[in-house]
Amino acid sequence: MIEHIEALARQVEAQLQSRATRVPALATELTIEVSAAALLEAAQILRNALAFDTLIDVTVVDYSQFRLETWQTHSASSTGFSRGRIPPAPAEEHTPPPRPAAGARFAVVYHLLSVSANQRIRVRVKCESDEEPVVDSVVDVWASANWFEREAFDLFGVFFRNHPDLRRILTDYGFVGHPFRKDFPLIGNVEVRYDAERKRVVYQPVSIEPRVLVPRVIREDNRYNPALQDAPPAAPKA
Repeated sequence: MIEHIEALARQVEAQLQSRATRVPALATELTIEVSAAALLEAAQILRNALAFDTLIDVTVVDYSQFRLETWQTHSASSTGFSRGRIPPAPAEEHTPPPRPAAGARFAVVYHLLSVSANQRIRVRVKCESDEEPVVDSVVDVWASANWFEREAFDLFGVFFRNHPDLRRILTDYGFVGHPFRKDFPLIGNVEVRYDAERKRVVYQPVSIEPRVLVPRVIREDNRYNPALQDAPPAAPKA
C-alpha cells in the first residue's frame, strides 16, 4: 500500500512540479499543499493529467488554536482536555509555542478521487488573509464544488472567488457569524422563537447560560491501564 502511495506521489510531483509541496500524512495517504495563486492551474492538472475526476468533499480547517490551547475545563481536571495541543519536549516545557503566522489561520482542503485509477489525494490551500480568507472557486473544474463551497463559506466564512451563487446553505439568512470558527461561542449569539402576540418568528439574544461539557466518567478497565492490559479482568466488587 505504501509503495502505491509513493508511486502516486512521484506522478503528482512530475505533473505539478513546483506548484505543490508534499505534506506529512499517514503512510497510506497522500496530502499536498498548493498556494492560493496556483490553485486553479493545479486543479486542472489533477483532473486532466492525473484523472482525479471526482471531488469528494471540500472543507476548511481553522488553525487559530492549533497546538496553543487546551479546553477551559477549570474544575474538571488540573490540566484540561487536549484540543489539538501537542505536549512539548522536556527542554521546551516552559517555553510558549510560537503562534501561527499571519495568513495561516484558514486552510481549504479538497478530497479528490480518481475513479479510473482508484486513487485518492488530499489538497490543502492556505488562505492568504486571516481577516478576509479568499480562494478561487473550483466549480468550473469540478461542478460538485458548488454546494461544498457554499457550505464552507457558511460555516467558516471563507469566500470563493467567482462562485456562481455564494450564499448560506445550512444556517438561516439572518444568521450572524460562522459557527465552525474556533472563536464562535458554543451557545451562539442569538436564538429564535415564535412570538404568539406578533404571530411571527423573532430573534433575540441567546438566553442559554454558557457551560463546558466534559466527560467525567472514570473507568477502572484494563483497556485504559497499560500495566493491566494483559491481566485477567478484575472480579466484580460485592
